[in-house]
Amino acid sequence: MGSWNVHRVTADDAARMRALRLEMLADSPLAYLETLADAAARSHAAYRRRIIEASKGDSFANFVADPGDGGRLIGHAGGTVMPEFPGETVIFAVYVTPAHRGGKVLADLIGAVTDWGRAAGRRRALLEVVVGNGRAVRAYEKLGFTDTGERVPHPVIPTLTELRMRRSL
Repeated sequence: MGSWNVHRVTADDAARMRALRLEMLADSPLAYLETLADAAARSHAAYRRRIIEASKGDSFANFVADPGDGGRLIGHAGGTVMPEFPGETVIFAVYVTPAHRGGKVLADLIGAVTDWGRAAGRRRALLEVVVGNGRAVRAYEKLGFTDTGERVPHPVIPTLTELRMRRSL
């Protein structure tokens, strides 16, 4: 499967991150908060600005799995803070390309986000998974996340429900 390194995004990652974002939305449209059409319509300059925002600070970060060959990125995970979850890193937009699923890429991405959160003083991580996505739930359980029992409406698709999972850092 090759090798990769996980790093926090930089401005240099903008074009490849945009390509990965479009792939994420095409592959798993129910898992994210925007549509493929909306993402495709966003300018490269807008992607670049968002990547620059995510490249520094303790409140918002994006991490990517990079094979190091200048080619396509193979995974992404973001982290943020939200007022309703004080002391927690909220993990979002997790994606691993199909060819790399079931391996260590997911663990490396989640590890990078949780290390970032821990360095900022947060002691727990939270994520949400669409109910029925058993593969994702099992993958997160292997990484130490547990189902909190909380169920919340999907933020974009009202007919879907998400389950919350947490892990101590």
